Amino acid sequence: MQRHFFNADEINISEFAALCSQTVSSQDYKFSVDIQQRVVIYEGEHIQALISTQQAFDLKSELHHCIKDGPGIVVVRQAFQDLKVIDRATEIFKEIIEEEKTSDQHRGDHFAKVGENERIWNALQKFCERDPEAFVAYYNNPVLRFISEAWLGPFYQLTSQVNIIKPGGQAQQPHRDYHLGFQDDAIVAEFPIASQIFSQLLTLQGAVAHTEMNTSAGPTLLLPFSQQYPLGYLAWRNPEFIDYFSQNAVQLPLKKGDAVFFSPALFHAGGNNTESSDRIANLLQVSSAFGKPMESVDRSKMTKLIYPLLLAGKQAKLFSPEETKSVCSSVVDGYSFPTNLDLDSPLAGSTPETVQGLIERALNEEWPIERFCEGLDEATKRRLA
Repeated sequence: MQRHFFNADEINISEFAALCSQTVSSQDYKFSVDIQQRVVIYEGEHIQALISTQQAFDLKSELHHCIKDGPGIVVVRQAFQDLKVIDRATEIFKEIIEEEKTSDQHRGDHFAKVGENERIWNALQKFCERDPEAFVAYYNNPVLRFISEAWLGPFYQLTSQVNIIKPGGQAQQPHRDYHLGFQDDAIVAEFPIASQIFSQLLTLQGAVAHTEMNTSAGPTLLLPFSQQYPLGYLAWRNPEFIDYFSQNAVQLPLKKGDAVFFSPALFHAGGNNTESSDRIANLLQVSSAFGKPMESVDRSKMTKLIYPLLLAGKQAKLFSPEETKSVCSSVVDGYSFPTNLDLDSPLAGSTPETVQGLIERALNEEWPIERFCEGLDEATKRRLA
């Protein structure tokens, strides 16, 4: 009988090393512009040009293959072409950090010493509340949505956490990420191996560079193909695996506006910042409609904040349909469940209208702001038990 449960004593560094020794062929990545250190690199402008073409599905398949069956990493050069948008967001993030420093509330970190970095939890909502206009300008980026959908499909939920590594900041320990990357070995061992493997298909890790990141600034260290090791969630704390990571991880410099996306199962770690300036990144945590996001976000509040801007943008023809859809995908809940089916019964088909469907209908019919907010409140109440 085939086994379905394993423990940390059964990890094998030789099997891991064999997987991590694979090579990358440019023939598998025809839409890419370069491959460096076994990392596949794309141009943001090229991705955006293909989103509405017949090649979009081929590009999505290529991106998905790269993250799942390839090296596990995608770098997008100039994912943000307007750097003023990045700089404005950075200003807002710094304002939030300075205000939060005066709070007595303790803020820890995942894989680094407390107080060594500066971190904004739930940066998505805080950014939206602080400056909805700058928020819309940032998240109307179709490239972010396209890559998220290439890995997770539609109706994903976005959260973000800003991370600032100060000069002299030390590297993180190599790790895997949320979900099971946050659990102790004893807990991981209670999950069948099938659950350990599919859990990595429920989230996507992303990071947008808000500063120039030479290797001396410590951009993320990445171990290509390490996401393919089935027992990796039981292995990343093991000294042999940590040593292998330190000897074989790669590190690519990033320019401001570049982005990197990778499987949560990829062994990775933030690097040492030996420069004299901060390293700033907006860390994107993208969750499948079928999984639980890492952070609680008041998406109803955020939706009310962005709707006036999207309505005005539509009326003035400031946003393309792709940009509007990208903002909505970053904010609203696009999945029908969970809901209260007594109150929120499907009237057509098998699923009730989603909030994403509601806002699309409201924008198409150009509902006044007050009418939309009332409709959103009603929809929210229907979903509650």
